Amino acid sequence: MTPRFDSSVYAHRLAAAAAAAAKAGLAGLVITPGYDLRYLIGSRAQTFERLTALVLPVSGSPTVVVPRLELAALRESAAADLGIAMRDWVDGEDPYRLVAEALGGPAAVAVTDSMPALHLLPLADVLGTTPVLATGVLRDLRMVKDPSEIDALRRAGAAIDRVHARVPEFLVPGRTEADVAADIAEAIVAEGHSDVAFIIVGSGPNGADPHHECSDRVLQAGDIVVVDIGGPVEPGYNSDSTRTYSLGEPDSVVAQRYSALQEAQRSAVAAVRPGVTAQQVDAAARDVLAQAGLADYFVHRTGHGIGLSVHEEPYIVAGNDDELAVGMAFSVEPGIYFPGQWGARIEDIVIVTADGAESVNNRPHDLVVVPVRESAG
Repeated sequence: MTPRFDSSVYAHRLAAAAAAAAKAGLAGLVITPGYDLRYLIGSRAQTFERLTALVLPVSGSPTVVVPRLELAALRESAAADLGIAMRDWVDGEDPYRLVAEALGGPAAVAVTDSMPALHLLPLADVLGTTPVLATGVLRDLRMVKDPSEIDALRRAGAAIDRVHARVPEFLVPGRTEADVAADIAEAIVAEGHSDVAFIIVGSGPNGADPHHECSDRVLQAGDIVVVDIGGPVEPGYNSDSTRTYSLGEPDSVVAQRYSALQEAQRSAVAAVRPGVTAQQVDAAARDVLAQAGLADYFVHRTGHGIGLSVHEEPYIVAGNDDELAVGMAFSVEPGIYFPGQWGARIEDIVIVTADGAESVNNRPHDLVVVPVRESAG
């Protein structure tokens, strides 16, 4: 059976989502496959040209509209345990009318932001109105993690910490970034993840590109190497952690600038607590780097939420005045990037607690000095 939480978790989420939709003045939600459907009923169904959708009215019982040939995909979800009605359909029937019937007739609804246009347009035609996005309805629910989600994020954090502990053995001059990434991919799965979400190995000048992945560049003595890695642990909650490595002792300029980066990351984590805004956390990191003369080299937001998706709300960025609340989970990852030279980033996932922040990543934040040794191959 596909791993998921206890059905009571999904029952609570469905009730909360219906209440949020009612508060927004909607008749209900229509959720097609994607992270929102996985959040609400634990389903990993995929989107095809045939419509699958959870119909969640604000009053009455939910229904899943599903092609008969895709029914098996829903049996792994919590739908059966919760007694959710399955309205299956076959080719030649109109599934969009089935959605309208499950809502009690044409109505104003919100749809998940991942609904394909090939389903959105005929649904709007049947409902007689253009649906709005469900992001505004579900964002507060998904941003604040429940205890089961927090446990999963802790397990993910510990798993990626174990991978970072192994990274120095992979960083050998003469090997390529791609060689290192292949070893890291094996380690990510070996240390408890179900899959690899992403791997960044940015050596030397490639480290100055925040979203560099990996290349055939050969590692050299003296390189600064940014390693940003993550993946899901069951039932699908992601890790995401960055550490920066030096192949041999760094020079004094690198050491000084990296020290400022450490202080920026520390300052941002220290700013996290309920009631503080996301932009205040961003400013805490940015102000430290500005004082060190490095403001122009910090070119991205300080963090992003994480959960079923690697990137989700809340975004820790200037202009976001959302107040932090207990249970929110997000990255704190300031970085400095010097085009054509090197870059560095320090990233932990933190969870907002009643009096501050709990980091699920606990590897040291120091620039990790890797003794230079010869490649065996």
